[in-house]
Amino acid sequence: MSASTLGLAVSLPIATELYATPSDYPLLIDLARMADGAGVRSLIVVDHVVMGEHPEKYEWGTFKFPPETPWLEPITLLAAMASATTDIRMSTGILIAPLRPAALLAKSLATLDVLSRGRVELGVGTGWQEEEFTAQGMDFARRGELLDDTMAACQALWAPGSASFDSPTVSFQDIWCEPKPVQPGGPPILFSGTLTGRNLRRIERLGSGWLPIMNATMADIEAGIATLHTRLRGAGRDPSELRVRGRLAAVRDADGRVDLDATLDGAAAFAAIGVTDVSVRLMDHIADHSEAAGFFERLATLWPTKAG
Repeated sequence: MSASTLGLAVSLPIATELYATPSDYPLLIDLARMADGAGVRSLIVVDHVVMGEHPEKYEWGTFKFPPETPWLEPITLLAAMASATTDIRMSTGILIAPLRPAALLAKSLATLDVLSRGRVELGVGTGWQEEEFTAQGMDFARRGELLDDTMAACQALWAPGSASFDSPTVSFQDIWCEPKPVQPGGPPILFSGTLTGRNLRRIERLGSGWLPIMNATMADIEAGIATLHTRLRGAGRDPSELRVRGRLAAVRDADGRVDLDATLDGAAAFAAIGVTDVSVRLMDHIADHSEAAGFFERLATLWPTKAG
C-alpha cells in the first residue's frame, strides 16, 4: 500500500485548546467545513463524560487537561459537523462506549449514520478514569466486559429485524431499534489499546480495525498487524479488510516549528507495514483558529504528493 491509498484523518482539538469561551465552540463546525474536500478522509473527536481529580492515573505521560476542561459530547458534536459537510467521515478516537447504555448508543449512532448518509466510524475503548464509571454506578473493574457486551449488543440491534441479546451486563429480547444504520451491519468499529488476548478476541469477533495505543512503536504496530491478520484468517475473515490507524508524529524544523511536509512524509513508513489510515493532530500545526484555513489548504496540496 502506498501513502496515496492511505486514509488521512485529522484529530480536532479539545474545545479550550483553541477557543477561550463557549461562545467560540461552534467554530469547531467551521473546522469540519474546511476539512471537507481537503483530502481528509475522517475527522476525529475525543470523549470524556465527566472528569475526576486524579490525572496522575493517566498512563501515557502527563495529562495536560485540568478537571474543569469542557469536553463536548462526541456524538452530538459529530452530528453537528455531519450536517455541515458532505463527504468527510465522522470518527471517534476514542468513544468510551460502555459509559452509554447499549440500546441508547445503538439508536444514537444509527441515527447519526442515517443523517450523515453512512459517514460514521467508531474508535472505541474503555478509557482510563475510574471516576467516569463510578459516577454512573458502574464497576470499573468490569470495563472490558462492559465494552464487549455493549458493542456486541449494538451490532445485534443494527442487524435486520428484531433483536435479542443476552450477556452478563446487557440483555434484551425481541426488541426493535429503528432506523437501522445506512452502513450494512452498522458503522465500522475500531478497538483501541494493546493487543491483549481479550482485545484480539474482540477485534476478531466484532471489529473492523485497531487503534494502536499512543506509545506503540512502529515495530509494535507491524507485529500487531501480522498477529491480527493471522487471527482473522483463522476466523474465516478477510485480513485485507482490517483497518489500522497510526498517528503521524509532528516533525519540527531547525527553528522548532512543526513542518507539515516532513510530518506527512512519515505516512510512507506506515503504509509499508500495512497501516490503512494515518492521523495528524490539528493542534500540532496551528495556534489560532485564523490559521486553520491555511493549514487545510496546504494539506490539500501536500497530501496527494505523499505516494510510495
